[in-house]
Amino acid sequence: MMKLYYHNQSQRFAFAGLFVLLLPIFFSNLFSPLGRASPSMFSEWNAPKPKHLRLLKGALQRETSNRQQSDLWSPLTNQGWKPCVESTSIPFLPKKSQGYIQVFLDGGLNQQRMGICDAVAVAKILNATLVIPHLEVNSVWQDTSSFMDIFDVDHFINVLKDDISIVKELPDEFSWSTREYYATAIRATRIKTAPIHASANWYLENVLPILQSYEIAAISPFSHRLAFDNLSMDIQRLRCKVNFQALVFVPHIRALGDALVERLRYPPRKSGLLGEKYLGEVTDAKDKQGTGKFVVLHLRFDKDMAAHSACDFGGGKAEKLALAKYRQVIWQGRVLNSQFTDEELRSQGRCPLTPEEIGLLLAALGFDNSTRLYLASHKVYGGEARISTLRKLFPLMEDKKSLASAEERAQIKGKASLLAAVDYYVSMHSDIFVSASPGNMHNAMVGHRTYKNLKTIRPNMALLGQLFLNKSMVWSDFQRAVVEGHENRQGEIRLRKPNQSIYTYPAPDCMCHA
Repeated sequence: MMKLYYHNQSQRFAFAGLFVLLLPIFFSNLFSPLGRASPSMFSEWNAPKPKHLRLLKGALQRETSNRQQSDLWSPLTNQGWKPCVESTSIPFLPKKSQGYIQVFLDGGLNQQRMGICDAVAVAKILNATLVIPHLEVNSVWQDTSSFMDIFDVDHFINVLKDDISIVKELPDEFSWSTREYYATAIRATRIKTAPIHASANWYLENVLPILQSYEIAAISPFSHRLAFDNLSMDIQRLRCKVNFQALVFVPHIRALGDALVERLRYPPRKSGLLGEKYLGEVTDAKDKQGTGKFVVLHLRFDKDMAAHSACDFGGGKAEKLALAKYRQVIWQGRVLNSQFTDEELRSQGRCPLTPEEIGLLLAALGFDNSTRLYLASHKVYGGEARISTLRKLFPLMEDKKSLASAEERAQIKGKASLLAAVDYYVSMHSDIFVSASPGNMHNAMVGHRTYKNLKTIRPNMALLGQLFLNKSMVWSDFQRAVVEGHENRQGEIRLRKPNQSIYTYPAPDCMCHA
């Protein structure tokens, strides 16, 4: 009997040990709270409560007048500017190219987009042939999408055919010039010392000799490697021509984007799951509600941003601990904002707006609970719990998953660049665009929508930070302060100043007086 007891006990211990060994395999998230680009388990299980209950109560009871709605949704008037991207002289291609230029671009979609524009400009400066840029695999999202997976390469080449020579691939004699080749050793044809915002003369002095010697030059890294000042008007206009005319997404991205825009403007009558053939449907009953309008909210609130900001987002001690550990693992604790208090950061406008705060901003500006809101984002730190307050304020909030079937999303599933491309496309077709925090997407939209004279709301981060610190403020005072603080932040033309990006401020370089 005693032997049987010990035998059963040993079996139990064996099964327990096996369970402990297998637990991380089946429930890996429990053992990786610091995993990049995924919501922390701390914040998932300790859902943050609303931080601004008094304002939230007022926002939920808000009423908006017809006059306020009319002013809010009315498009921008003509501001006296028009696009100007054509060369001031007749474009021509020299008879002989100096050689081939390769660039390797890192970062997300919008950073790569700016790099592509700069690559065309550098090729023009050097009288070189541009090889379609190589997009590096993003270290966070692990997206392997290439230029041709995202952009219509034939359109790109055709639009620029009179400005520079472009090839999709290198000729066989230069097939050795690959990313792997440059990763294994120091190579004479690789330039890796290009300074940030290098001048045109730097390229003529440092890259042109390599082209003349080897007929090929590879520049890596290349992000932000061309100055915004002291360049000819034709080079500046060429950069804008690339950005606003040559870079067009591949057909399936445009088709899905058009379908999402259609469903936002003319919501289908039937609710429930989307049918597999939803994309092929055509909405003919457009007169049922009149032309619908919608606003795009770009909400970048991932774990990287939350941790790097060093701000307090209301998740309690568990969340603070998780973000502190994340900062230590990813940046070894070297985060500039860490030396400031949360109050100091917010009063300076250095904290990204939470979903709750951007919802209160939109409500104060006059968007009511019937507003069609498209959420352009990847993964929100804290998941659905984090955006629940925003959804209460705007129950008609949609995103790619709610508007498109799984079959429609199959080609973009798991591909961060293609997902971002769809959001970019929908954003450019919205009536109003607003971003919850500065960043590459915000900058790209501000520039592109300025070029098209489309309404774009730029949150006054410093003002909002100070307002949210005032816990005794009532809704009417908050609303008044928000409206007054955003009167001139809804798409008005702002001329580019020295050192500012031409992709964020296209006037006056790429726009003329109408």
